[in-house]
Amino acid sequence: MREKQKVGRVILLPLEWIEPSPYQARTVFDDNEIAALAVSILQNGLLQPVSVRRLGLHRYQLVAGERRLRACRLAQLQKIPAILSEFDESESAALGLLENMQRAQLDPFDTARGIREVIRLWGCTQAEAARRLGLSQSALANKLRLLSLTEEQQKLCIEHRLTERHARAALRLPEHRRTEALEKMALTAMSVRQADKLVDQMLKDEPSPDKPRRRTTHMVGDVRFFVNTLQHAVDLMTQKGIRATTHCTRRDGCLEYTVRIPVEQAVEPQPAEAKAAE
Repeated sequence: MREKQKVGRVILLPLEWIEPSPYQARTVFDDNEIAALAVSILQNGLLQPVSVRRLGLHRYQLVAGERRLRACRLAQLQKIPAILSEFDESESAALGLLENMQRAQLDPFDTARGIREVIRLWGCTQAEAARRLGLSQSALANKLRLLSLTEEQQKLCIEHRLTERHARAALRLPEHRRTEALEKMALTAMSVRQADKLVDQMLKDEPSPDKPRRRTTHMVGDVRFFVNTLQHAVDLMTQKGIRATTHCTRRDGCLEYTVRIPVEQAVEPQPAEAKAAE
């Protein structure tokens, strides 16, 4: 007769018996981080067991430890230690969210989506969810407000590493001006303080009901793509140790984009005639 498994006990489970959590809030995983963790696990073992809950015979669902589980799969382990828990769906979702939030592993939008999901599962108010998650009600509400940004705006924030506070600054603007503000923050690598000043100025420029709206221009998709490509190239230079900087201003109805590279690190461009002669 098989011994009944006790809740809280650490058990060895075959990896194929563990299913991923359907409530994983994190949507992006760094492959390099997972690979480094896999090497560490091979050298030192899995120091912190994952948490699972039992679904049935030879079936367990991950509660916490998605990165560790992925690294163990990459390391091609056969069995791993797991803590058996007795959580229901709502508790599993909340625990996974809390683990990621405490380890700062989520971007602000994944965090907001995770909070929205646990509120749905709990069927509770924002005030009750804030109490359970250890947040103030205003902090929770501010996180959920981030989802008011469009998917494109959220992607822009993530790609350019704009923080939650940058995004919240943009939310002070009318919907039709948020992309413009986020692009300016990203292109000039603004601090949060600079972003707040930018938004303050843009709000001052907003027309009043008795004042005609000033016509504004926005970058079309293709131009935005080329500007982002230029910024990406500068980012690559800085990663290689080249102290390149960028500055973007609007002048005479145009975007003026300046890239500065230290002379000792730059390669002087050759005239077209010289290249042809080579």
